[in-house]
Amino acid sequence: MTRKIAFLFILLFSINMVFTQESTASKNISSFTCDAPQLNCAKKIWLYLPKGYGISKKKYPVIYMHDGQNLFDSKTSYVGEWNIDEKLDSLNAQVIVVGIEHGNEKRIDELTPYKNDKYGGGKGENYLEFIVKTLKPKIDSTYKTKPNKMNTAIMGSSLGGLISYYALLKYPNIFGKAGVFSPAFWINPEIFELTKNTKILDSKMYFLCGDKESNDMVPDVNKMEILVSDIRCSCRHLTRKKIVKGGQHNEKLWRDNFVTVFKWLKI
Repeated sequence: MTRKIAFLFILLFSINMVFTQESTASKNISSFTCDAPQLNCAKKIWLYLPKGYGISKKKYPVIYMHDGQNLFDSKTSYVGEWNIDEKLDSLNAQVIVVGIEHGNEKRIDELTPYKNDKYGGGKGENYLEFIVKTLKPKIDSTYKTKPNKMNTAIMGSSLGGLISYYALLKYPNIFGKAGVFSPAFWINPEIFELTKNTKILDSKMYFLCGDKESNDMVPDVNKMEILVSDIRCSCRHLTRKKIVKGGQHNEKLWRDNFVTVFKWLKI
């Protein structure tokens, strides 16, 4: 079985698994359901509020993250969580995190901006429209947020990395920072041409991947970094790339490097 087929097998047939152990989510994790008319469904949303939020009068930056099932709780994750809550708590990080439920069998549809001839998808525009026009206004009106672009970040891995990068191109006035983990550029190679045709790209981005993920992961990330560098001067220090030796396409890679990405982006 090729790595790509194995990757999609996991995505399509295994992401519905829920373990029976007790929840590992911190007490400052809550959840709610948000109607998503752009996707003709309702989405479960996980919310991380920082220490002291309830008694503070200040406002906070926000990170929007995909695959919310895998961020905070091993009970809802497929092969391990990212431990986002514990990591941010240990840093006393003053940030709000919004974790968006993936669409299970519709995950490829939601997290790809273009349709792939073999694997389908292509409804990423609708998914981002849900975030920008429905979810973000709800978050900004309900919680103490800093709504401007430089205080609004987006992060994800694999297909989530792809759609996070695409969000910078599609909504440059909304998202000012992105953590692009192991982006699945291979499924939508059109993203390279879109980047070439982008004239202004002033958001901060951190590309992260492992050298043991697939044959095209590192070349694709390197290619994208070069394209981005052609658009803007490297002297602005808006792009960072890290290729992890021995890193594989899994939660461990993303979990172990989350803090590094978070600190560099200065969210």
